[in-house]
Amino acid sequence: MTSLKHVTLMAAALTLSGCAFAPGGHIPDAGSNSLFSDTPNNSNVEFSDAELSKLVNTYSISPMLLAELNAKTSQPALSDALEQARNGYDYRVGRGDILNITVYNHPELTIPAGSMRSSIESGNWVHNDGTIFYPYIGTVHVEGKRVTEIRDEVAKRLAKYIESPQVDVTVAGFRSQRIYVTGEVQQPGVLPVTNVAMTLIEAVSASGGLTPEADWTSVTLTRNGTEQKFSLRELYQHGNTAQNILLQPNDVVHVDRNDQNKVFVLGEVRAPKSYMMGRSGMTLAEALADAGGFFEATANASGIFVIRQADPSTGRIADVYQLNAKNTTALVMAEQFQLQQRDIVYVTAAPVARWNRVISQILPSLTGLYSIGRFQDDIRN
Repeated sequence: MTSLKHVTLMAAALTLSGCAFAPGGHIPDAGSNSLFSDTPNNSNVEFSDAELSKLVNTYSISPMLLAELNAKTSQPALSDALEQARNGYDYRVGRGDILNITVYNHPELTIPAGSMRSSIESGNWVHNDGTIFYPYIGTVHVEGKRVTEIRDEVAKRLAKYIESPQVDVTVAGFRSQRIYVTGEVQQPGVLPVTNVAMTLIEAVSASGGLTPEADWTSVTLTRNGTEQKFSLRELYQHGNTAQNILLQPNDVVHVDRNDQNKVFVLGEVRAPKSYMMGRSGMTLAEALADAGGFFEATANASGIFVIRQADPSTGRIADVYQLNAKNTTALVMAEQFQLQQRDIVYVTAAPVARWNRVISQILPSLTGLYSIGRFQDDIRN
């Protein structure tokens, strides 16, 4: 009987301590003082409660929280700066451009474009020194000037030879200035800067639009060594024209891949892995559905957590949001909770499931010990 008593005592000890080392993930409720243990005074806690309160924020997903988070989303906004820049835009001639200069009623000064010659071939090429040559008046410096300024200067200088000359200047070939579009667009390459102002969204459209692998929330504009981030999603879906900008010569527009635009679903779900977010984003309900839902028998419905990296400026490590889905109406809130890039969705195991795992692991040892004890008792009897 001695061995059987030892078995019984061992089983009792394992019963009392089972939850302390039970396998399977577990995160306490949002109101708990510790994120590392079921008991605040556990000696294995890596940080003190005071330190944790400074490093991690915990929230319960509720209608009030959803209203607060949704209020932070971008609202439709019109950019006055964009409209002013567009209205004030005027092309400036550069080296390599082709100009067409027409002097009305003086065909000898205008080289016509015929069936064998295009307007570019018959135009005046801007030389590397920024000048063109024109009859009677000779060399004219045109680089960096608007066509209206060139027109006025040519007319003024021709007035010495022609009475009241009527002059018109147009750009036949835009060759001096470029915009570069790279990354996840259908036709990456070089776009010419013309007399029609080009915005960020127009450059992407002129490049064939986005590829399926494009992350339209992350478009980088590099200008004079400085980078700016823009979100085409805000522009397309919310009409936020602040995410659009008038491009300038030598701008580089790069559309990132969506490799980083994913969330991770882990824990007591049927298909734990990373999932790509769609162009329209992803809600918590969609992430759980893509993962096949959580296991009804083992998952803790009150322990659905979203772990999100905190803003570095706050000095915190993470923000943790908890959804209590024991009430099925809470799934409505899951549909309204928008996930962000690199969020971790974690479904914890129910306490009974963690205890069942303990039993399944120690049962072979208990069975063996019990068999040995019963054999010894039989011998004694």
